[in-house]
Amino acid sequence: MTQLDHLRPEARNAPESGIVAVMSHGRNKEGMIPLWAGEGDLPTPTFISDAASRALAAGETFYTWQRGIPELREALARYYTRHFGKAFAAEEFIVATSGMHAIQLALDAVAGHGDEVVYLSPAWPNFAAAAGIAGAKPVAVTLDRSGNGWTCDVEKVAAAITPATRAIFINTPSNPTGWTADSETLAAILALARERGLWVIADEIYSLFYYGGRRAPSFLDVMLPDDRIMFVNSFSKNWAMTGWRVGWLKVHPELQQVFENLMQYSISGVPAFLQRGAVAALDEGDAFIAQQVERAHAARDIVCERLLATGRVDLSPPAGAFYAFFRIDGITDTTSAAFDIIDNANVGLAPGTAFGAGGDDYFRLCFHRRLDQIEEAADRLARWISRR
Repeated sequence: MTQLDHLRPEARNAPESGIVAVMSHGRNKEGMIPLWAGEGDLPTPTFISDAASRALAAGETFYTWQRGIPELREALARYYTRHFGKAFAAEEFIVATSGMHAIQLALDAVAGHGDEVVYLSPAWPNFAAAAGIAGAKPVAVTLDRSGNGWTCDVEKVAAAITPATRAIFINTPSNPTGWTADSETLAAILALARERGLWVIADEIYSLFYYGGRRAPSFLDVMLPDDRIMFVNSFSKNWAMTGWRVGWLKVHPELQQVFENLMQYSISGVPAFLQRGAVAALDEGDAFIAQQVERAHAARDIVCERLLATGRVDLSPPAGAFYAFFRIDGITDTTSAAFDIIDNANVGLAPGTAFGAGGDDYFRLCFHRRLDQIEEAADRLARWISRR
C-alpha cells in the first residue's frame, strides 16, 4: 500500500487538466503565442489595481465579512441593475474566491455522494471534475453540431435526468464552443428544472462577451423570483483579473446564511483589499469591458476568416465568449497535434480532449489578445495546416 491508496478515491482520481499539460510543455518557448488559456493579454487596469493598493496601504488586512464587504455587494447589485434592466439587492450576492470557488460552493449546497449533476458538453473541464471530487456524478449531455453551429436539444437534457439528479449546470455563452442559448432554450431548461424539482447552476461569466447585441440572453430574463437558480460568476474575464481569484454567487436571499456558513468553513472571507479593487471594477469598468468586447469581436473575425480560408477547417463563428472551437481535416489525435503545433508553429492551443464528450477531435483557441498577435497566430496555424 502506498500513501496514495489511503486517500479518498475522489481526490486520488481527480483528472489532470489537459489544458495545463500543453501550457507546461510550451510555457517557456521563445516566441510562443499562447492561446491555450482562457484569459486575455492585458494586465488589470490601474483604476482597479490602485483601489486595491490604497486599501492595502490603509491597513485593510484583517478578517472581513464572510458574505463580502457591503460596498462590494451593493456594487454587484448596481452592476446587475445596469446590465439586466431590473432591480437587484445586495442581499442576493455572496463574494467568493473566484468563479471556481463559487461553483464549488454551489455544488456543496446541492449535490454530494450518490447524487448526479447534468451538464452540457463539450465543457470547461473544471465543473465536472469539481462535481466528481464532491462525490457527485457529472452526467454529460452533448451539444449538437451542424453547419449552423452548436445547439442544445432540451429533450436530450430531459432524458439524462434520473431520480438521483439534483441540478443542471448551464454555461452560456459557452467555454469552449461559444454556444449561446437563446431565451426560448433557457425558458425550456428552466421549465424542465421546475417540473423535475431541480436546481439550475447558471454560469454566465461571458454574458457581456456577446457578438449579437448588448449582452447574451440570461436566465434572469425568464426566471421568477422563487426559481431555484444559483448564478456563479467571476471578475476574471470582464476586467482582466484572472490572477486576483475573486468571484461571486447570486442566490435567493433565503440562502444567505447557508452560504455564509459555507464561506466560513472554506476560506473565511475574501481579502478586503481585493474586494476594494472589485468595487472599482464594477463601478468604473463598463467602458473597459466594451473595449475588450470590441477587440475580441475583431479578433474572432480574423481567426475565422484565416482558418476557414485553408479549406480544411470546420469552424462556426462563436456567438459569445472568446474561443474558436474547430476541427482540422485529417487530425484525429488533437492531444499529440497540440504538442506538435507548439513545437512547429509556436502557437499554443488547448486540445479538444480536455473538454469532454463531443470535443475530442477539436481544438480550442482563445482569441482574446491584441490583433497583431491574432493575425500572426492565424497565419502560423494556416501554414502548419498546409503542411499536414
